[in-house]
Amino acid sequence: MAVTDREQPMGKRGGAAEEAEQQQDLLQCFLGTFRHYFGTFAEWVRGVDDPRPPSSTTYSLASLVFAGLLLFVCHLGSRRQFNARVRGNGASRAKFGTLFGVEQVPHGDTLHGAFKRLDPGQVQEVVCQMVETLLRRKVLYPYRLLDRYFLVAIDGTGQLTFRTRHCPHCLTRTLKDGTILYYHPVIEAKLVTATGLALSVMTEFIENPDPHVSTQDCELKAFYRLAERLKQRFPRLPLCLLLDGLYAGGPTFALCARYGWQYLITLKDRDLPTVNEEFEALSTFEPGQALQFVTGRHQDIHQAYRWVNDIAYVDSEQREHPVSVLECRETKPDPTGTRHTTKFKWVTSFRLTAPKVIPLANEGGRVRWKIENEGFNSQKNGGFEAEHAYSEDETARKIFYLVLQMAHLLFQLLAKGSLLRQVFPQGMGALKNLAFYLLEAWRNVRLPPETVRALSPHRFQIRFNTS
Repeated sequence: MAVTDREQPMGKRGGAAEEAEQQQDLLQCFLGTFRHYFGTFAEWVRGVDDPRPPSSTTYSLASLVFAGLLLFVCHLGSRRQFNARVRGNGASRAKFGTLFGVEQVPHGDTLHGAFKRLDPGQVQEVVCQMVETLLRRKVLYPYRLLDRYFLVAIDGTGQLTFRTRHCPHCLTRTLKDGTILYYHPVIEAKLVTATGLALSVMTEFIENPDPHVSTQDCELKAFYRLAERLKQRFPRLPLCLLLDGLYAGGPTFALCARYGWQYLITLKDRDLPTVNEEFEALSTFEPGQALQFVTGRHQDIHQAYRWVNDIAYVDSEQREHPVSVLECRETKPDPTGTRHTTKFKWVTSFRLTAPKVIPLANEGGRVRWKIENEGFNSQKNGGFEAEHAYSEDETARKIFYLVLQMAHLLFQLLAKGSLLRQVFPQGMGALKNLAFYLLEAWRNVRLPPETVRALSPHRFQIRFNTS
């Protein structure tokens, strides 16, 4: 596939020669997408210090992190599988040698040995720079809420669980039978879009400072640390935080006001009782603050909205926070034709008006679920194996987790980009197939060095599927 500024659709393929050509084109999609956005491999990790002595170093840091990308993008699931499927393959070895000037693909243990010596903060900065590149190039501008705010969903999730303590920073939980679990959760800030992107912006690891703390670290404490880091790293980025009810309260409201952020926080009937009560009382006196909306392919989804502004919430420290509440009751048919109604409700910093409530609900508050589905679920159950212990070393496990975030980001750019649609104009079925096809292409295609180097050209266009 000659990738140029003008896209050329590809026809239907068949036969061994055509399959080999398709695999070569897929490699060009992969390497070209990376080069298009993030430059050369050396440029990509130039901010990460390599503490290894040069005299005993065979593999550059860029080559090791790229090997980690392959591990996750190809859904190999473990360092052992990486050794068996990538390191032990001749075609793979040749391409890796051309790209990085080495004779062999690094062993999974080599990755581990290098990763446990890196600075997680510096590797986190690589993730931030990848997102910043997309922002700077305005790739994500079409997905802004109200044409201004980037949606950042923040939530916690479990990562690793052990039956025995493996480091001083484990959190503990005692089961009913007395069994103690040692676990490592994380809290993630992901930039999400209604089209299904869930790009990690920043990670905060939830961990105890030592085994003898009287009060364990928790998601809320980690949220405040993460928010501070996020503001420092992206001080002028207009954000709207999408949060679940755990975060609804005075500290979050005050934090967002101080940082100049907007928020849409899921509000259950049992949350913030005074806010819920005032919403119900005031909405009866504001009949003009309600509307009906019909949507859906067959115009069979009915949404009933109501909202109230200027609700005064007083927190436990007697600080007053003006908030608004938006409710949407959606009625739609299930596959049998039976109609069901679901209630969605948010407490928000936005001042609500009739033109705003529909986009705030459908393109804002409801997009929070992308962090669960396209984010955590994809990384745990979609082939990335985020809950696998790639290392028990406390530093290396963080590096592997952050490289996973890079790989997931790149995988999404590849899956939704126009280059891939040229190679597979009829689609490829389940998204997991992309990892399978990419692995097969990396293992099977034998190319001369000059062709490998030409797989990542300098100039071309990538357009995204916005449907």
